Amino acid sequence: MLEAVPNVSEGRDPDVVRAIGAAFARDAALLDVHSDPDHNRSVFTLAGHDEKLVASLLAGVAAASDLIDLREHVGVHPRVGVADVVPLVPLVPGEMEAAITAAREVARRIGVELGLPVFLYGEVGAGRRPAFFRRGGLDELRRRVDSGELEPDAGPGRIDARSGAVLVGARAQLVAYNVELATDDVGVARAVAEAVRESSGGMPGVQAIGLRLPRTGRVQVSMNVIDVDGAPLHEVVERVRREAQARGVEVAGGEVVGLMPERVVADAEDAGVELPGVDASRALEPAVRSRLAEWPGPSS
Repeated sequence: MLEAVPNVSEGRDPDVVRAIGAAFARDAALLDVHSDPDHNRSVFTLAGHDEKLVASLLAGVAAASDLIDLREHVGVHPRVGVADVVPLVPLVPGEMEAAITAAREVARRIGVELGLPVFLYGEVGAGRRPAFFRRGGLDELRRRVDSGELEPDAGPGRIDARSGAVLVGARAQLVAYNVELATDDVGVARAVAEAVRESSGGMPGVQAIGLRLPRTGRVQVSMNVIDVDGAPLHEVVERVRREAQARGVEVAGGEVVGLMPERVVADAEDAGVELPGVDASRALEPAVRSRLAEWPGPSS
């Protein structure tokens, strides 16, 4: 039994989001849907037995490919495909090999059956992260492929402007969390993101970018905490708060994207740190347990 967290490049049209969600839920439990119109992106949290989960992911990616045209897409989040990332995640840490096997099968079937180029990342892709493929956007990825710098791991050796590419990975659990700052200065958000992310000397296991939110006129530090034990979320949020205050700005709110390990919530409570937008309803394990009785077995 595995978790999957596919991200698709549509967060504004609820009918499209519902249709894609229904496809993803064909043979898996759909635990959560998080849509953001500024990012123009939806994150689906699924769980299921490996073979059925693979089939559901294929159906969802097919629906995204049918219903989304990347040439018309506008959003603040970086992306290179209508089904931008499709990570497979072990619910039990010792079962990464099952996630790797499922990710390879998802990639193969997307390439063969849907005719979309696929790049592997994470545990199944030599440790590369999605940012490796997203830098410079879809046009730059297409140039890298056309020049021979990169070659898809599955599917055609060309990238269509309408559907783009699919990044399929196997990874450990992470926390996706956004902090909104009480300013309209995107430079502050970018400076805070630079101060906290690992790649520029910040906290180990933290990825962060600064974005402007057109709806509110405020800015956001959008983060992935990929080492939830080495960089507990409450410590990351406290660091963001300090960095923002050092620049004369307060934290205005926060949100979890998808679900998170329940120990993240417990650790924050034990530390006495309030995480804006976080409560027990955002924990993964209770959502899994509540749906367990509904799931078909792996051989049914």
